[in-house]
Amino acid sequence: MINARHFPLLLLLTLLLLSLRLSLATSSPQQDPETPIARFQKYLRFNTAHPNPNYTAPVSFLTSLAQSLGLKTQTLEFTSNKPTLLITWQGSNPSLPSLLFNSHLDSVPAEPSKWTHPPFSATITPEGKIFARGAQDDKCIAIQYLEAIRNLKARNFAPTRTLHISFVPDEEIGGIDGADKFVKSKEFKDLGVGFVLDEGQASVNDEFRVFYADRSPWNLIIKAKGVPGHGSRMYDNGAMENLMDSIEVINRFRDSQFDVVKAGKAANSEVISVNPVFLKAGIPSPSGFVMNMQPSEAEAGFDLRLPPTADPDLVKKRIAEEWAPAVRNMTYEIIEKGPLRDYMGRPLMTATDDSNPWWSVFKQAIAAAGGKLAKPEILSSTTDARFMRQLGIPTFGFSPMTNTPILLHDHNEFLKDTIFLKGIEVYEHIIRAMSSFEEANSI
Repeated sequence: MINARHFPLLLLLTLLLLSLRLSLATSSPQQDPETPIARFQKYLRFNTAHPNPNYTAPVSFLTSLAQSLGLKTQTLEFTSNKPTLLITWQGSNPSLPSLLFNSHLDSVPAEPSKWTHPPFSATITPEGKIFARGAQDDKCIAIQYLEAIRNLKARNFAPTRTLHISFVPDEEIGGIDGADKFVKSKEFKDLGVGFVLDEGQASVNDEFRVFYADRSPWNLIIKAKGVPGHGSRMYDNGAMENLMDSIEVINRFRDSQFDVVKAGKAANSEVISVNPVFLKAGIPSPSGFVMNMQPSEAEAGFDLRLPPTADPDLVKKRIAEEWAPAVRNMTYEIIEKGPLRDYMGRPLMTATDDSNPWWSVFKQAIAAAGGKLAKPEILSSTTDARFMRQLGIPTFGFSPMTNTPILLHDHNEFLKDTIFLKGIEVYEHIIRAMSSFEEANSI
């Protein structure tokens, strides 16, 4: 029989137990610090978002991971405070062209107030969703590369070809101080790279996506000038009138390209896209703008994306003659953010047929991992892969994420733990197949 004076103590113990169970049910699952998931979470927690990415801490972390696996590490710095980390797994036949697996250290900014979990917390939910900026783009592949090597080494696998892994800065802002300078360096030339894997994109179904080309970004700024006048007057050749006419012409071109996509005749990445991104005009006043005066200058900016099949000279001709003709007092500036042709003048595309022996090996590796490949694509955006392709090096964009919503640059970016772990297995097969492939000696 329980004494009545024991009731308060029993009640307190019961409440404490309920509180503990509630806490365990609602908190993130705890990870063993020595698991691939835990190492992925740790990497995600480094804030490498622009405009002030922290590169020092993640490079130190990755260096430590690589060295714990017995891999050679080298930190290169082509621009001050913008390191490129190079990791090497030496092959038994260094005379063969090497492999390079690339990823970028940086990420785009995040708006914490619009996220379910803090964007650099790497919170994992009971369903296994790991929320973090960079979870898909592209810190996942960085850790997957290293975890695949860890597993292969544990099975005493030794590569024939040398495998290099590069972690570069500034991809999200154009890669000029990152991959661009890296591939132009003596250090890169000395690697003797014959094939490159770079980042790809998630797939919403059970097929892995692979990309053989990127679209190249152009920034187009159009400026119009005209005679200023009273807001009530209607006259020809005003700055705003000229710019509005130009925007109408550009929109018609945009619609013609988009109609091809909507008709199912081409993918979004296979046409030229042009989207307005800013409009600047008007005469400021303390309350906003002077409303009874037409300005003498107006300006608009556009984001153009050109597939490698586009003729850049024809696009420039269209801009000069139709979009910003000088006869209408218009000028323009094109800022090309990357090449469309390689060093031999060929479109920046990697063959996905029997002419490219790497393609056959890649397909076989995916099949060995139990995966299926979707039809090869042109990536609608732009990655560092373009700098490798410019040198004529076969390069595929690939991130092993199936049945995953595409959330790069979005709020609540996440990757499921099971998808992440499957990706490690896929890279094991890729590394095993490609590092043992000896036929492509002249690539």
